[in-house]
Amino acid sequence: MSFNIDARGLNCPEPVILTKKSIDQGEERLVIIVDNLAARENVSKLGISQGYDVTVEPQEGFFQITMQKQAAPDPLVSPASDSGQENRPTEVSILVKSDLFGDGDPELGQVLMKSFLYTLNETANIKYVVFMNRGVLLTVAGSPVLDQLQALQDLGVSLLSCGTCLDFYNKKDKLAVGTITNMYNAMEILTSTPRNLTI
Repeated sequence: MSFNIDARGLNCPEPVILTKKSIDQGEERLVIIVDNLAARENVSKLGISQGYDVTVEPQEGFFQITMQKQAAPDPLVSPASDSGQENRPTEVSILVKSDLFGDGDPELGQVLMKSFLYTLNETANIKYVVFMNRGVLLTVAGSPVLDQLQALQDLGVSLLSCGTCLDFYNKKDKLAVGTITNMYNAMEILTSTPRNLTI
């Protein structure tokens, strides 16, 4: 029996995230419908990387991607863990230095930042997000990504904005999500978390 996903009208990375959720739920056969080349390529690559046979059928105005889980070999001996502990995702802290993702066109940078934060909500084990320099502009009233940041905060992620930076941009009274931090506290967080990422 197939599990169907209609991802038409959805931009990257939503079709991939919907597909990954179904894969994680153990679906062995998936039929995904997308209507753009980027989604076709990204969903197909995800399926292949997860051990699925992938076929793509172009239709009028969309692509139908069928993914069938490959049969896994039956091991004679099942590997056991020496630790007796479950594998748990490593906690991550993120330093955000700008209100745009990457260099180049500002409009594209804004789109990519929104997509990045949406993806964090769906896939990563984030503990802290620290905003420095122009990054604090994402956390103030009028920011286009407040919904994504609020969703992260609702998941228990600590959002911390540099007080000096908010003062510099005259935005301290406009903070709309998270709390204010300082350089010392930010440094402690970034050096104590097992993994960290800077964007």
